[in-house]
Amino acid sequence: MRLGTAIFLLAVGAVLRFAVTLEVSGVDLQTVGVILMVVGVLGIVLEFAFFRPRSRASSTSADGGYSDRGY
Repeated sequence: MRLGTAIFLLAVGAVLRFAVTLEVSGVDLQTVGVILMVVGVLGIVLEFAFFRPRSRASSTSADGGYSDRGY
């Protein structure tokens, strides 16, 4: 899930939870909204925790300068 999708799910869930007062037979829209908000927040957390590229590592070389290890 990309960041934009996660934010979209969070927004749709918030609208369903807080703004929609329609009653549908067999479906609790407020519960669906909470579920979508949780999935959206989880997607945002996972995007920043695991899927964002890490900063490039550098180390000190033998001559005292800094070298890029290439990953």
